[in-house]
Amino acid sequence: MSGAGFHVHGPHDHELEHAAQGHDSAGHGGGGMIAQIAVVTAIIATVGALFSYMGGATQANAGLYKNTAAIKKTEAANQWNFFQAKSTKQSLAEFARDLAPDDKKAGYQSKIERYEKEKSDIKLAAEKLESEATTWDKSSDEQMHQHHRWAQATTVLQVSIALAAIALLTRKRWLEYGMFALAGVGLILGILALLHI
Repeated sequence: MSGAGFHVHGPHDHELEHAAQGHDSAGHGGGGMIAQIAVVTAIIATVGALFSYMGGATQANAGLYKNTAAIKKTEAANQWNFFQAKSTKQSLAEFARDLAPDDKKAGYQSKIERYEKEKSDIKLAAEKLESEATTWDKSSDEQMHQHHRWAQATTVLQVSIALAAIALLTRKRWLEYGMFALAGVGLILGILALLHI
């Protein structure tokens, strides 16, 4: 309450003044710790947001690559079905050639040779598509592994931020050290993700 030049401080005002001067309720300096934790927490949160973004991006890439692999596998299966159809036609042409009169055998033989060449081209296309599908599958698996690394790094940084909040409330130095240690682990995991390890 203030009057004409007269001001009475309540207990709450006294604590606020001490906090502003960097003293805790026991009279110890704590402003440096508070400022340090606040700045480090902001940095950790920013790095964590970047890691989270990278985790989402790698997860999206993994899904895209897996879909591309599935498309390539379907295309390869279609080619193998086409190959099988040509094989059936070739077998029928061979059967017809064997049963046909001599003057018609040459016509069936040319069909057999055409089917054989077409089958060879189809087989190459199918094998190429299967190889591409395998490559896309491998890329998807690599992206998922990287996603897990980014997720691990983000989670550890979030726990570090939680420790920072507890350290601010309790003014316990060991919690502050724990926050720094976890932040370091999170950064190492992020570097591993960046290096695809």
